[in-house]
Amino acid sequence: MSSLFLAAGCAVAYLVAYHTYGRFLASKIFALDPNATTPANKMSDGTDYVPTKKEILFGHHYTSIAGTGPIVGPAIGIIWGWVPALIWVIFGCIFMGAVHDFGALVVSMRNQGKSIGDIAGNTISPRVRIAFLAMIALMLMIVIAVFCLVISSLFNMYPEAVLSIWLEIPIAIWLGHMIYKRGKPGLKYSLIGLVLLYAAVVAGTQLPIEMVSIGPAGPTVVWTVILLVYAYVASTLPVTRLLQPRDYINGHELFVVMGVLALGVVFSRPEIVAPAIDLSPKGAPPMWPFLFITIACGAVSGFHSLVASGTTSKQISRESHARAIGYGGMLLEGMLAVFVIIAVAGGIGLLENESGLTGAAAWRDHYAEWGAAKGLPAKVGAFVNGSANMLTFLGIPLVLGTTIMGVFVASFAGTTLDTATRLQRYVITELSASLRLKPLTNKHAATAVAVLSAGVLALADGEGKGGLLLWPLFGATNQLLAALSLLVITIYLAKRAKPVVYTLVPFFFMVVMTGWAMAFQLQKFLNDFTRGQGNLHLLIISSTIVLLEIWMIAEAAVVLKKGRRIAVEPADSATS
Repeated sequence: MSSLFLAAGCAVAYLVAYHTYGRFLASKIFALDPNATTPANKMSDGTDYVPTKKEILFGHHYTSIAGTGPIVGPAIGIIWGWVPALIWVIFGCIFMGAVHDFGALVVSMRNQGKSIGDIAGNTISPRVRIAFLAMIALMLMIVIAVFCLVISSLFNMYPEAVLSIWLEIPIAIWLGHMIYKRGKPGLKYSLIGLVLLYAAVVAGTQLPIEMVSIGPAGPTVVWTVILLVYAYVASTLPVTRLLQPRDYINGHELFVVMGVLALGVVFSRPEIVAPAIDLSPKGAPPMWPFLFITIACGAVSGFHSLVASGTTSKQISRESHARAIGYGGMLLEGMLAVFVIIAVAGGIGLLENESGLTGAAAWRDHYAEWGAAKGLPAKVGAFVNGSANMLTFLGIPLVLGTTIMGVFVASFAGTTLDTATRLQRYVITELSASLRLKPLTNKHAATAVAVLSAGVLALADGEGKGGLLLWPLFGATNQLLAALSLLVITIYLAKRAKPVVYTLVPFFFMVVMTGWAMAFQLQKFLNDFTRGQGNLHLLIISSTIVLLEIWMIAEAAVVLKKGRRIAVEPADSATS
């Protein structure tokens, strides 16, 4: 199969979808009003609610939703074959993921920039609000803990990337100062920032930085503590100080990387050496339903609804920008997932690997069994190495290409860490307000709880890998959140007499796949526990999540059946 044909075909499919289905949703279903006043303008505070140019906000939104998700998921999911992975990435993205992201952004934008969990209380019931927020808080705690591990592991795997990642912070602060304090043109100065970043990338290949142990704390623990301190500071700063300008640079970095990957595909034309379909990989769970849980970002991901309704909705300056940012941003993430599939299905076999293998033999060596393919080094390494192999056909030395891709992955992981911490602060504030815990509604107190809780989880095993204790639950919980977000959007549309089929069908698909996967996992946790090999925490938490899912869906069904109308918008809000 021609990798060039695959890339071109997918790009055309996404472009057509944006200009047809995306336009239909924007005009007929969500009825975007370019003259409506958005929360960013009405509630501007210079910290969280900040009217932002579309191109800058697109960069923030995209880099926040992407992270390492569209890299890790496809790099694992391809073990069942490149055809199922590609089909899910294309059709899941167009008809589920992009609709989910777009809908969550619009609903939040019309509800004072509140989170999807907070809105659930108004659309369904106050009880569901607390359950929804609690589930989101648990998921974000896992995300923060695990992404500290992800970035730490990337630093340990690719020490050449460390210098440029940390230098990006002062570059971003300088960029924010020039744009917002000095009134300089954003595009011109962000491109200067991008050049400075790549100068740091080149310098990093000559100055690799390896963390040393400090007493009993190994390198991963030390990096984790440093990253948690950074996350606290970054998530309490005004978005214009660091978050927006850093994401603007990362957005340009994305276009550069996708551009060189596209050229790499054109010039290297890697043969797809992964099997088209493999329903029984060694040690892997069944493809149905786990493909749809494993590949989340790039197809549909509940985390995106938290970004759309947590930070993006507070910065969007015009309703009409929502299609490009919400629907278009998800399609671009889907295209990144396509490049990942090509890199791990073909690029990985272009050059000899550490075992001296090329082609299909190299692929089989990497994906010999599920246990090997799902490890973090294998996930990231498959993409980084496969991409770097393709870049050598552009004349880019292998070590530089590896550093470029390592910095790219670490940059996006850092953005996810920043955003997840800020989102957790919002969730803790909203949950504390519901429970009347006034001290925790303070910005710094809520952020401290967010960071400390994730830190306790991350350091629970003494090695900085504590987040992995609950990671088996993350995939299913993340997709459950996507299903429940689609349910909230569906009720929002139903109460406005809008067609709901475009969100209701994706909801049913995701809730069935998620429920199926969670039942499978729950059975496994129970069996392991009865044999004395399992973790009681996993069994209790997974059981609780299943019960919460059933409860929230039951309450939502009652709302839809009775047709109760609960105000989900302020009286002076925009058109529905």
